[in-house]
Amino acid sequence: MSGTGSIEEVGAPSARSRALAVLRVRSRAMALGVLPAALAVVLLSARTTGRLAGDPWPLVTLVVCIVAVLVLLVGGVFAAVVLRASPAVTPTVPLPETAAPDLYRLVRDLADRMDVPAPSAIALTPDCDSWLEDRTHAALRRGGISGGRESEPGAAPVLVIGSPFLWWMRVAELRAVLAPVVAGTGPSAHPDIADARGFIRGLDAAVDVGSRPGLGWIGRPARLLLRLCQTDAAEMERGVAAAASDRAQGVDYGLRIVAQEQVGLAYAGWDRLLTRVALPAWRMGRWPAHLDAGVVSALTELSRRDRLAEGFTSRLGERPACDLLERPGVVDEAASLLAARLFHGGPAEAGPDWSPVDWAAYPEEVVDRKWRAEAARLHTALDALSVPAGPGPTLDRVLGYLANGAGEGAAGEALAGLLSGDLASEERSAGAGAGAGVARGADAVPLFPLQPPRSGRDLLADHVTAMVCAAAVDSADAAPGLDWLDGPVLLVGGERRADLAPRVLTLVEDGDAEPLRDWLAALGVRPEKPVRVV
Repeated sequence: MSGTGSIEEVGAPSARSRALAVLRVRSRAMALGVLPAALAVVLLSARTTGRLAGDPWPLVTLVVCIVAVLVLLVGGVFAAVVLRASPAVTPTVPLPETAAPDLYRLVRDLADRMDVPAPSAIALTPDCDSWLEDRTHAALRRGGISGGRESEPGAAPVLVIGSPFLWWMRVAELRAVLAPVVAGTGPSAHPDIADARGFIRGLDAAVDVGSRPGLGWIGRPARLLLRLCQTDAAEMERGVAAAASDRAQGVDYGLRIVAQEQVGLAYAGWDRLLTRVALPAWRMGRWPAHLDAGVVSALTELSRRDRLAEGFTSRLGERPACDLLERPGVVDEAASLLAARLFHGGPAEAGPDWSPVDWAAYPEEVVDRKWRAEAARLHTALDALSVPAGPGPTLDRVLGYLANGAGEGAAGEALAGLLSGDLASEERSAGAGAGAGVARGADAVPLFPLQPPRSGRDLLADHVTAMVCAAAVDSADAAPGLDWLDGPVLLVGGERRADLAPRVLTLVEDGDAEPLRDWLAALGVRPEKPVRVV
């Protein structure tokens, strides 16, 4: 394959034949649209030459001409929407060449070795994936979504790299993983494949336009055409992937097998970091400013705990891929802010109610505040249930209510329901304030919400745990801590206490407070002492 876009690898002929099948669907749709006009021309010609004289041909000709005009008008509007509607673009962190000259050289070297066009630009995404994205559509330039060389007509696709890869992978591993992705620029440059992809993207954008009020008629034919193209488009992409993989066989193939193991490990660590560590901070109105650096700590901890990951940390002595960036801290901060926007729906910029937090300050500014905020919510719910109040928000009040209900854990049902309702109201208010839920594109946030549905019992257990931890911090030798894989933890004497959860569950589910009271007594926690809440 050459840089001009000819394709010869395994899978390329299949990709081109499938692309032609997609284009045939477009041609048939166009033919169907002009069919009434062609029939009208035939009737008018026949009328002009006198071959269709007399009734009912004048009326038939008039009706066919009216239908032809209407079909052409509707078809023209639909075609204009397909051509001009802005396709969806993944929100990314742009990475200009001045910010990563070494990374650009690495990618261009890969493209030269595989004899394919180099990507027109590089961008980062806060996820464990990499792909090519075409940003040459004119609507993207008109809307200011894309600019620069990558938006020029005929430009090569943009290479989107998962930011966790840059921090966890070594330079050689990153090059091996990116090789088949960069090789995809060759098939992407083939005119038939590029035309078929543009048609599919246009139909997808037309479906979105059809979801707007009064434009539903546009969405129906677009969805029909997408269904007709679905199989061929999927097989075309498989052929393109096969061609790219075949082209990349000669570039670090042995190392790529090893590097793929790092991809799976990075995905596991990144997922735990987002759901266990970042999400609690986002819910508090704070966003960790260095998630990519944090993923190294999370994956190192995962390697230490998991027998299957043993030996992976020995790679850390090699040059990390983030060294290819001029200012990795600035890039990490931008990717971390985008992650909060994509996965939680946070604001696009930092502000008084949406401020960054460093890892060193995380225990005090996130963990401690989280516990005290949940303790306050728990006592507010008890107030709503008219539970007798003590000298302040005490742990004794919670233990007494949950242990004295009729039946095993029956007291917690009403409390759990109130907590669920209060939390849902707070999240709706926060979502409305952040402007979440815009219809499409880079503004449709969160695109990938991380918040799994939690049962009322789970919420109650979390709030009771927070109350216990806050009481332990206030009246015993305890402190908030951060575990890279499990998030907020309680430290007693500098050591993590992992034996609290089963005792809280016994209280919540069975109404038995004795195991928890024994645990509190052993630590010297005073349940009768008021807890400082937020």
